[in-house]
Amino acid sequence: MSTSTVIGTGSYLPRRVLSSEELARRVGVPENWIVDKTGIRERRVAADDEATSDLATRAARRALRTARLDPADLDLIVLATSTPDRPMPATASTVQANLGARQAVAFDVDAVCSGFVYALVVAHSMLNSEGWARTALVVGADTYSRVLDYTDRRTAVLFGDGAGAVVLGRDTSGGSGIRATTLGADGTLADLVQIPAGGSRRPASAQTVEAGDHYFAMRGGDVRRLANQVFPALVGQLLKAASLELDQVDLIAAHQANGTMLTDWSRELGLRPGVLHRTVERYGNTGAASVPVTLDDAVRAGRLGAAAKLLMVAFGGGMTWGGVALDWAADPAVLRSNCVR
Repeated sequence: MSTSTVIGTGSYLPRRVLSSEELARRVGVPENWIVDKTGIRERRVAADDEATSDLATRAARRALRTARLDPADLDLIVLATSTPDRPMPATASTVQANLGARQAVAFDVDAVCSGFVYALVVAHSMLNSEGWARTALVVGADTYSRVLDYTDRRTAVLFGDGAGAVVLGRDTSGGSGIRATTLGADGTLADLVQIPAGGSRRPASAQTVEAGDHYFAMRGGDVRRLANQVFPALVGQLLKAASLELDQVDLIAAHQANGTMLTDWSRELGLRPGVLHRTVERYGNTGAASVPVTLDDAVRAGRLGAAAKLLMVAFGGGMTWGGVALDWAADPAVLRSNCVR
């Protein structure tokens, strides 16, 4: 029996910091309003010459370095994003070229903030069903600063730019790896999170630009109510599928939608302090990057020891949601021999 396991993590956050105090002045709210409402103190904003592929490439290189793999060892690149460099081709193709990963199949996945979890499940499935695939790079990256209306306090205060990545490899030892996955979607709620124009239904025009329909739009109250229903049920489903009890879980890397929501979820589930790892205060909601950035932050902070039980859970536009349960490898580097051709 074999499964997929994480053998490397990496992340990249742009250098520019946009504090909540500065943003509050821009959107016309009291200085402490954003922190009180969201728990977010600052977020990162990509430089003018940085696109989603640039953020993704930097995170990918760091993940490959921790995995001790060369880009030539990659068989598969799956990039989750809802802010691609351009409508076509896939941003994953640009990342493949940037890395020099010439042997890797590359494509994008768009499930908005659930995108990384969706991409991870796709890569895991391919590694365990396709004989040619031994290694996969899974990246979540978004550059929301390009699609935000910074006069709209309903959306602009929540989001930041960033990228996170993991390298997956096969583990035939049975000592670590993905135990269970779950995905869900409800397309009847697609209008809750959207960019109204710019696609084939409403192509760009002078009218759509004038109306501001190329900006990110969200019905925040409805999204929050749905998330508060979905999150506890999602965790419960994932635990059942993985044959785990909640008190066995060492760490949860969840979508960092909003700091007050994370606090609510911790209280609702009765989590021990620190189990739900948080990065939202420093980086805000980074979309598809949210879960892998949080995972890499936990790894670098020494939060995951040998055989730690980890959950990754997210929800996003579509509406979509999903989760992955895995046992952390004692020393992911020792699995490298299973991954290199």
